[in-house]
Amino acid sequence: MNFLRIFVLAGAAFSLAPLLASPATAQTPSGVEKMNAYVGCINRLSERSYSSRSRYFSWAAKSGPTGKERIIYGTYTIYDTSDCVKKVASANTLEPHDADLEAAASAYADAVGKLEPLLKEADDYYTQENYKDDKMAKGKALHPQLVAAWDAFESADHRLRAGVEAVNDRRAVEKLAAIEQSEGKSARYQVEALMIQAKRVLRAEDKEKPDVAEVTAAINDLEGVIKDAEAMSGSDLKAKIGGMFISNAKSYLTTAKQLMRRIRDKTPYSTGDKMMLGNAGSGWMVEGSPPRLTRDYNQLVDGYNRGARF
Repeated sequence: MNFLRIFVLAGAAFSLAPLLASPATAQTPSGVEKMNAYVGCINRLSERSYSSRSRYFSWAAKSGPTGKERIIYGTYTIYDTSDCVKKVASANTLEPHDADLEAAASAYADAVGKLEPLLKEADDYYTQENYKDDKMAKGKALHPQLVAAWDAFESADHRLRAGVEAVNDRRAVEKLAAIEQSEGKSARYQVEALMIQAKRVLRAEDKEKPDVAEVTAAINDLEGVIKDAEAMSGSDLKAKIGGMFISNAKSYLTTAKQLMRRIRDKTPYSTGDKMMLGNAGSGWMVEGSPPRLTRDYNQLVDGYNRGARF
């Protein structure tokens, strides 16, 4: 799975939205705190949880380990899920209440909390090579437990991610309109518009059968926003947009164009590319590939979350 990070919602920015937000979606400080608790769990724990599964199945068969594998890598662990559990419990008490979203957050915290000790147990077992002493007996016993825990986590992650993204999408549009009403197309407006368009490109290309016309239109709009943001960053020091953020945006745009051309021209991957795409953690090294697009998108989100916001 291509893991995607999620924007952190900026508390100060939502003070501009009350004219546009209904009572149910009011962007209050408690609402921002609530959403950021959910986003924090996803951004801190999901990638490692999926990577642990990819690592495990890079050497173990879908039916489980046999002890006869040529190479046994074990798996990765995740740490301190208790912090996520506590923050979700606290966030669920905050307004505005959303029963479905709160249930999804609780299910996520429960699933990731159950995955942590299993991964720790498996990691100890494989790191210490205990399978050499029990003929892989424990590895075989752990296998169905790990699969069930990963499946439960993936389901919970998808559900919470969909709920958070729905709220984020709505708030992003409301926020952008409020900024334009208050400040015009300021530097802050350009940053928020860029993030909306970046997500649009990702969604257009992240489909089983991407539509070339849709992808191209999304990329063209993103390129226009990046040019506007870049011009703004050099025009007023008080409204300066970070250079690294713009650099990340351009890298993402380049990869999006490379992937669009692969889709449009039906360009096959080389044998070497296929090997890297099939190896967990290496796919991002292939230019114009979905994993590379995901990597570049995540770097853009990280830049935004670190402070490109105003």
